[in-house]
Amino acid sequence: MQVLITISIILFILYAILIIYYRFAFASIPIIKQSNNKIINQSTKLSIIIPARNEEQNIENCLQSILQNNYPSHLFEIIVVDDHSEDYTANIVRKYEQQNVKLISLNNFVTEKINSYKKKAIEVAIAQANGTLIITTDADCIVPNTWLKTIATFYEEKKPAFIASPVLIDIGWSLIQVFQSIDFMTLQGITAAVVHKKKMTMCNGANMAYEKNAFYEVGGFTGIDNIASGDDMLLMHKIYKRYPDRVLFLKSNNAIVKTEPVKTIKQFFNQRIRWASKADKYDDKRILPVLILVYFFNMMMLGLPIICFFNNAQYSILNVQYTMFGFWLWMLLLKIVAELIFLFPVASFFKKKSMLWFFPFLQPFHICYTIIAGWLGKFGKYTWKERIVN
Repeated sequence: MQVLITISIILFILYAILIIYYRFAFASIPIIKQSNNKIINQSTKLSIIIPARNEEQNIENCLQSILQNNYPSHLFEIIVVDDHSEDYTANIVRKYEQQNVKLISLNNFVTEKINSYKKKAIEVAIAQANGTLIITTDADCIVPNTWLKTIATFYEEKKPAFIASPVLIDIGWSLIQVFQSIDFMTLQGITAAVVHKKKMTMCNGANMAYEKNAFYEVGGFTGIDNIASGDDMLLMHKIYKRYPDRVLFLKSNNAIVKTEPVKTIKQFFNQRIRWASKADKYDDKRILPVLILVYFFNMMMLGLPIICFFNNAQYSILNVQYTMFGFWLWMLLLKIVAELIFLFPVASFFKKKSMLWFFPFLQPFHICYTIIAGWLGKFGKYTWKERIVN
């Protein structure tokens, strides 16, 4: 048992160092502030691509939020790719065809079953796009009216080949939705930190942009088109390998995209298993030690209380006597403290500090879901847009 305690302490120290590093990396990113009254001579042509499948409940709100942007209408277009929808998604999009909105039916380009419909949808849209800069979002997202101007200004000033931008889950108040929001906010903070420090390539397809030329220079989705997920991170890494100094994170409140939470635990696990499924397909191997550390640290956090049922004897740690259960409680408390140190500036940026009160009480679910999603992401199946994917 003493060996297990020693291993647990080492795992925690490594985990805490990693989390604190992320905290300072996130805080070091300059926030891009832009006055709505600032006069900027925009010149970048933007193509906003939205893959959509059975999104009749969301697509109209998404389109309206983009069309309300304070960016010259002649400098952007919206391309919605209808991915074999079985509802009224296409009919709703057609109502906006006179407002810079173009509808493409993926059915006209896919004649047999494939494993990555979303990548194919984006690929088809880019082939017909007129913009210099491709921006992707999802049909269930709402964007601020400063979104396009902020991205375009950042692009014109910094000339990145790829831009990762912030996403926030716009929650209700069910327990699963609160948990999603905090967990997703954590992932966004880590994304910003590692992209800024050039440590790995992470992003979210609900809010990212890249040069059309860069997409073709790296061969688009060639080589990753057989993987169901990864239209965001896997493509980002391809561009990063070509342009390591031109992949940036846009830290701006004016560019935060809000996305819908999933409504049930089953939908949540399907989503997170899908995200985890691309881990071993990821060419950026720098992420693997991090994933292994996080996974085994959470395995330890789950395993220790189970061991207590069989052996709760006292052990000496730095000349202090602890039961195994007492040791686990201290480890849990220190884990919460380390993660809150990281989360505080992230939640401040997203204006969600009040949600951190829920954070300690959601720890057991977070530990369990990390282990389950990680395992099933490697060995299980999931359902995505009513399709079962290996």
